[in-house]
Amino acid sequence: MPEIYIDGQAGTTGLEIVSRLSARKDIHLILIDEDKRKDEAERRKCMNAADLVFLCLPDAAAIEAVTLIENPHTKVIDASTAHRCDPQWAYGFSELGEAFLNAIRTSMRVANPGCHATGFISIVYPLIQLGILSPADTITAYSLTGYSGGGKKMIAQYEAGHDEALLAPRLYGLSLTHKHLPEMKKVCHLQKDPLFCPVVDDYYRGMATSVMLEADAAQVHAALTKFYQKGLVHVHPFGDESNISANAMAGRDDLELVVCGRKEQTIVTALFDNLGKGACGAAIQNMNIMLGLDPYAGLSLTER
Repeated sequence: MPEIYIDGQAGTTGLEIVSRLSARKDIHLILIDEDKRKDEAERRKCMNAADLVFLCLPDAAAIEAVTLIENPHTKVIDASTAHRCDPQWAYGFSELGEAFLNAIRTSMRVANPGCHATGFISIVYPLIQLGILSPADTITAYSLTGYSGGGKKMIAQYEAGHDEALLAPRLYGLSLTHKHLPEMKKVCHLQKDPLFCPVVDDYYRGMATSVMLEADAAQVHAALTKFYQKGLVHVHPFGDESNISANAMAGRDDLELVVCGRKEQTIVTALFDNLGKGACGAAIQNMNIMLGLDPYAGLSLTER
């Protein structure tokens, strides 16, 4: 039975992965005593005893944690941004094609995608591959997320309920240097950074990432439907959606693409859970693939 260790068990992502994996009968969790969570020797011991390690840490800590792993058989999934553009790490988005799936399956090191990047890439990557978009295009997008995406500090701010400014959507990343931009650009093979604006709002979990295109909506829908024939990305039936709720996929681990618009102008929206396909669900899916388990074991999926 595979031994799994989570370095960073007390954070938002780490806590949810622990909770989900605790119910599994096909893996065994290595748990560290709370008073030893920052003990380097104990962490090293746990990591090297594991078949697979999740890194649920800030970037610098994730880079440092990798150096503690001496066991050549220990596989790693990093949930931080630290290794997402590193060519020695597989990018953990299997639905993008067989090359991505095979890289995850055979790699010792997998970088889990960022939440905003997941929505953006799910739309832009296939449209570039199918010739509807060009790598030279300037891509404009915005992404609405629940406040759990900001981690324990932001969760505490929202749930304290003392700041009226938190009751309305808040735009951020306005310097256009959001930390997910490098992976968006690299994975999609874009020649320049997207024009991307993230937004956080007063609800706990769920995301809606939208990309605006000068393209025929029916053609875009057909292309995305052709691209996503299997996996956890699904294309909603084509039609004029009057409204879309950003938390429509909360609590689930798949992702739904909704295409709206008309001739020459299209909006494509990726709906998913920032803690599901945007973080923990994707990490567990990648673990399953790396260990040769049922890829969808332990995931909460929409009935279709």
